[in-house]
Amino acid sequence: MPVSYDAVVLGGGAAGLYCALTAAQRGLRVLVMEHGKKAGAKILISGGGRCNFTNEEALPTRYISQNPHFAKSALSRHTHWDFISLISQHGITWHEKKLGQLFSDQGSKAILQALLDECSAAGVTLLTDCSVTGVEYGGGSYQLATTKGDFFAPKLVVATGGPSIPKMGATGFAYDLARQFGLGVVDPVPALVPLTFSNTDLVFMKALAGVSLDSEVRCGTVGFRENLLFTHRGLSGPAILQISSYWHTGEPLVIDVLPGVPDCAAWLRSVRAKNPQLQLVKCLQEYLPDRFVSAFLQLYVPEAADVSLGQMSNVLIDRLVSELKGWTVYPVGTEGFAKAEVTRGGVSTADLSSKTMEAKEQPGLYFIGECVDVTGWLGGYNFQWAWSSAWAAAQAL
Repeated sequence: MPVSYDAVVLGGGAAGLYCALTAAQRGLRVLVMEHGKKAGAKILISGGGRCNFTNEEALPTRYISQNPHFAKSALSRHTHWDFISLISQHGITWHEKKLGQLFSDQGSKAILQALLDECSAAGVTLLTDCSVTGVEYGGGSYQLATTKGDFFAPKLVVATGGPSIPKMGATGFAYDLARQFGLGVVDPVPALVPLTFSNTDLVFMKALAGVSLDSEVRCGTVGFRENLLFTHRGLSGPAILQISSYWHTGEPLVIDVLPGVPDCAAWLRSVRAKNPQLQLVKCLQEYLPDRFVSAFLQLYVPEAADVSLGQMSNVLIDRLVSELKGWTVYPVGTEGFAKAEVTRGGVSTADLSSKTMEAKEQPGLYFIGECVDVTGWLGGYNFQWAWSSAWAAAQAL
């Protein structure tokens, strides 16, 4: 016989579990369906198993959406302190790594276990290895056909994420369901993802695979200062992952590989005056990896590859600085959803209430977390969106 609940949550990840436990604490009978064998798979791998569960600076300006104001309501009503309050009750402590990024001292497993314990205590029913085969709406109720039977509920929350990291079971299910009920979908693309290159750029980068350096990477008016990592396919590292969320095909990246030396030309002239016999390569190696310096000079400023500072004219210094502070490269693509940490795009915010996450034209249908067209920066922002959007929906169920 079909089983009835007050609310069914599709997806047992961060947003789904948090929404379920919050709604159940309000006295609702809640069912969570997870198509994987276990809930919270992505939580477990987050932050290399250390779980960067939020960010102290989770401001709306740190999120990308076709409606930049959409995230304001949920983020302001349920902040990082609210989530910290919950995990603190489970003995979980935390520390800031950098840039407001908060990590669990006890790791990802402790965060997931706290969510599961809260669900259990609130009476949430969790079904794993359960796939939805059909969803219909009628008579004020959603009818769900699944591999574990049929279920009914007047409220349906979709928290199935986006297609990033398909090996973890990620799919575009949420988008199909949104379209079924008349909601728009902003084209999903990989975000927080390594970028790929071709031709001379790739030859240069491939030879430096494994080398990392401090950089400021810009795309248009947006820039991030973080580490950059050379790979066999192009560029990765925090700075590249961040900028990838803003990059579009055909656009260049402008990279400053000496962000810690604002007036690089003045610095080089000063060193030249004090020590004209010093090789340029040795001078630059004070700030840059040896392998990078040699390869960069040979490709971009070959006349400066094997000279002392005393042999460099002011014109040559200025040209070198222009290359080092404005290295311009053209990505040809990304490493795709397989390597993307999140998805940019998703269920259109134009069709959702920013206060409740409910579909404006489809009563009782909610979309939360990554499947919505709200994408956070690297560093715990997407977890905070999961907590905040889940909480907002749970208040309205």
